[in-house]
Amino acid sequence: MPAARDLLLDAAFTALGTRPWSGVRMVDVAAAAGVSRQTLYNEFGSKDGLARALVRREAETFLAGVDRSLAEAADRRPDDPGACLAALAEWTLRSARTNALVRAALTGCRGERLPAQAAPAVPAPRAAPGPGTRAAPSPGAMLERVCASATAVVGGAEHDAQRVREACEAAVRMTLSYVVAPGPSDAEAGERVAGVVRELLAV
Repeated sequence: MPAARDLLLDAAFTALGTRPWSGVRMVDVAAAAGVSRQTLYNEFGSKDGLARALVRREAETFLAGVDRSLAEAADRRPDDPGACLAALAEWTLRSARTNALVRAALTGCRGERLPAQAAPAVPAPRAAPGPGTRAAPSPGAMLERVCASATAVVGGAEHDAQRVREACEAAVRMTLSYVVAPGPSDAEAGERVAGVVRELLAV
């Protein structure tokens, strides 16, 4: 059975899908999770703490998916960096389209429905001050983390490290442009990103 913390975060996420964050009540979140309101406050301290934890969880889930999509693409086509970045682009676009908190974490654009903590001004501190109080990564920190993951998978003896880093950053920034201003399908956007990476890494 999931821990109370996970149940509360699930309940908050579900509530946010039906009403703006300003209309989400702590008592309702606790009731939906099947725990007391005191348990909710013990876990997160406040509604702001709950918001930070929720956004952080969604950001971390997205980043785990980044690593997974890159690894799976590298396993399928180990000699094609473009395929890795295409898979990353498709995962990013799909995640941002279906999860407003991920979109906010990536772009800093939260709208009125989301908690203000969906787009914090600073990256998460190295050491969490307490449960439910650590902020989610800033959009800049998210970009750096995604670029680092892509670079680690794409890099190899056959490519200059700086060139790989620049190609991966260009691909991630291009992908984020499609998040902000949607254009082609996820698959087509992925192929465009792949083309850029292949061109930048061509010998």
